[in-house]
Amino acid sequence: MKKLNKLAVLSTLAATIFASQGVFATITPVGLWKTIDEDTNQAKSYVRITQTNGTLSGKVETILNPAKQNDICSKCDDELKDQPILGMTIITDVKAQDDGVWGDGEILDPTNGKTYTLQLTPQDEGKKLEVRGYIGFFYRNQYWLRVE
Repeated sequence: MKKLNKLAVLSTLAATIFASQGVFATITPVGLWKTIDEDTNQAKSYVRITQTNGTLSGKVETILNPAKQNDICSKCDDELKDQPILGMTIITDVKAQDDGVWGDGEILDPTNGKTYTLQLTPQDEGKKLEVRGYIGFFYRNQYWLRVE
């Protein structure tokens, strides 16, 4: 009887370990994220990242500074020029890569109108998101915090 109980405990433990590894492997950037201003270290906005047909996109859902809620993208090009930043899609065409990294998409910085190649990497069990924007070999990182 003791051997049967040990076997049951070991089987349950093994199943739990494999199931938890599956949970960590499926952490995605999908959700609501608080963006942090690099210069002031203050919360700037909320961006909601959604997934459609395996591709991620992200939209500015809330601007936290009331004085900036009506800001427009004056430095943007094309159809985004002079459009409100609130509600703007700033992340497009991001796809799953290897090892929990998402990339091959783009991110728009509405403060300067520039578009960067994008890589997203969930960290801290999905509580933090490394947002890396590239132009050529140069890049900069931001760290966003999960709201939901």
